[in-house]
Amino acid sequence: MNLNKKILSTLVVSAMLSATTAYAATVPAGTKLAKKQVMVINNGSEPGSLDPQLIQGVPGQHIAQQLFEGLVSQDGNGKTVPGVAKSWDNKDNKVFTFYLRDDAKWSNGKPVTAQDFVFAWRRLVAPKTASPYAYYLQLTSILNVDDIVNGKKDPKTLGVKALDDHTLQVTLAHSVPYFVKMMANSSVFPVYPPAIEKWGDKWTQPEHMVSNGAYTLSKWIVNGRIVMTRNDQYWDNKDTVINQVTFLPVSDQVAAMNRFMAGEIDMTYEVPNEQFKHLKKDYPKDLKVTGYLCNYYYDFNNKKPPFNDVRVRKALSYAINRDVITKFVTGKGEEPLYGFTPGSVEGFHAPTFAYAGMTQAQRLAKAKELMKEAGYGKGGKPLNVSILYNTSANHKKIALAVGQMWKALGVNVTLENQEWKTFLDTRQNHNFTVARDAWCGDYNEASTFMTLLMTGNAQNNADYSDPKYDELMNKALNTADDAARNKLYSEAEKVIAKDAPVAPVYSYVNARLVKPYVGGYPMHNALDYYYVKNFYLKAK
Repeated sequence: MNLNKKILSTLVVSAMLSATTAYAATVPAGTKLAKKQVMVINNGSEPGSLDPQLIQGVPGQHIAQQLFEGLVSQDGNGKTVPGVAKSWDNKDNKVFTFYLRDDAKWSNGKPVTAQDFVFAWRRLVAPKTASPYAYYLQLTSILNVDDIVNGKKDPKTLGVKALDDHTLQVTLAHSVPYFVKMMANSSVFPVYPPAIEKWGDKWTQPEHMVSNGAYTLSKWIVNGRIVMTRNDQYWDNKDTVINQVTFLPVSDQVAAMNRFMAGEIDMTYEVPNEQFKHLKKDYPKDLKVTGYLCNYYYDFNNKKPPFNDVRVRKALSYAINRDVITKFVTGKGEEPLYGFTPGSVEGFHAPTFAYAGMTQAQRLAKAKELMKEAGYGKGGKPLNVSILYNTSANHKKIALAVGQMWKALGVNVTLENQEWKTFLDTRQNHNFTVARDAWCGDYNEASTFMTLLMTGNAQNNADYSDPKYDELMNKALNTADDAARNKLYSEAEKVIAKDAPVAPVYSYVNARLVKPYVGGYPMHNALDYYYVKNFYLKAK
């Protein structure tokens, strides 16, 4: 056996051995549990859909992770662990084979099969589905995916097949070392074909939904609450402790905080920025602050004048005082962000950005110079800008601060807020001048952020397009070597800095209130993936 084959065999055996233990509720010995294991979580907003292939945004991902289960999941440290797949192996990081659990079942008692995954993935990329996450499978380079998404090939040609009921094989066009990590995202969760074939778009209603996660959907009152109960058909139900969980769509962080203090909510989505210091001082046992692989930025509508002028885009980006925003507006430990990709991404090293090394006074002077060159500002044409954001006191405060900073350039700023689902539609249809945006990584690798700005990406809300950027990214996505791939990412970041299609503001931390009696909360998952099946309530 040559060295390469020996290494590959070691990796295969390692994967299969390490993939035998799932992450489940671990109650420390001697812990006295509450008699009533019922939990209420605020989810921040109403999800646009409960359909795994149509979900976009963090609120939907949180819901899907309870109702459904993919090939893999994550533990409290962000490590990939088995889900429906009990083990897996690969050949050259190009052909992946997943071995499914014999005891994985749908909530109606039917077995979860490899064919269910094939059905879901073909559905995800089929043009008629119009999924906002079809591009996600394109990131994996699964065989024929680009031609399928572009309507040139039948979804049945997708490089995924069921070798038998419990063996799924995936073939990629080229090596992707981080492929398995990507399988924890809700877009690649399985769905139950008979439910969709019978009920169509109505299959996600409580009376029709069949799911394979630790919980089933009991009630869904739109803009009211989503109630889930324990799924007795779930393969690891014996280790689940929480019997019922309710998700609320409260977007007002102050209202959510008050309901938490009143004992109506056990876990919030986030905390009001202006209350953070008070909560840290007076409620240290309730406040949980963790790292979060997310960026916060503003989209400029690159095809709409005057934002088709790079000088205007750069001027507005330069005028944002990121230190002021992170220290005094958010104030929870966020880091100012001058590139697009957060520096905490595994293996990624951002290039040095010239404007990041300037003082804010120097940046503002440069911004005024650029505005003057573009014909705006003092003695020039007036520039009217509307900042679009989804309803949230925190987003409003940031938009107000940014608006004040832009007024120093002579810009007239108005604010426009919309509820979550309407906001997503408006932003995705490019019906804005400037829009609040953010991206939370789907997996811990730079491509989860940088592919967003590629031409034609459904999540490219800025409508940015640059051939050089696309070229660098396509090379990166076809590069198996980690160091070489990250070097290409760094070059691509320089193109973003040159074109300024968006204005990065900061990289997140995650701050929320969690009752001290809630056990199992993950403190080290950078993607903020949590699974209620791993929680338990201690006796008060």
